[in-house]
Amino acid sequence: MPLEGEYEPSTQAWVREQVERYEATGGREANTLRDTGIPIAIFWSRGAKSGKVRKNGLMRVEHEGAYAMVGSRGGAPTDPAWVANVRAHPDQITVQDGPEPWDGVAREVTGEERAQWWERAVAVYPDYADYARKTDREIPVFVVERRN
Repeated sequence: MPLEGEYEPSTQAWVREQVERYEATGGREANTLRDTGIPIAIFWSRGAKSGKVRKNGLMRVEHEGAYAMVGSRGGAPTDPAWVANVRAHPDQITVQDGPEPWDGVAREVTGEERAQWWERAVAVYPDYADYARKTDREIPVFVVERRN
């Protein structure tokens, strides 16, 4: 069952509008990063402070049914806000890749596992490599797997 609770849409209009269009069409539309053709999935998380449901379209990096969430924020010096949400509530994640959302559990990956997922992510979205060069922080990578 998808994450329940009060939904707080993004303050960024393009993010809010993309999520709305994606959900309204079951992922048939608004399923790429703007006009790039690069596929996205919608990730729901519980706000670390507010407790409200938040939704973000992130690059669709999938491997054997698990999905990566890459906290790049374009190479900014700080993590995107959703990273704090996932760290605070890793067991409260919903993934929507198409019409049917599913419940998942996230875990932040490190070491060799992170390197493998990072390589997969860069293969999908090569700009991640540029973002990593632009920042002094290690860009966090989470893997979301279906809840049993």
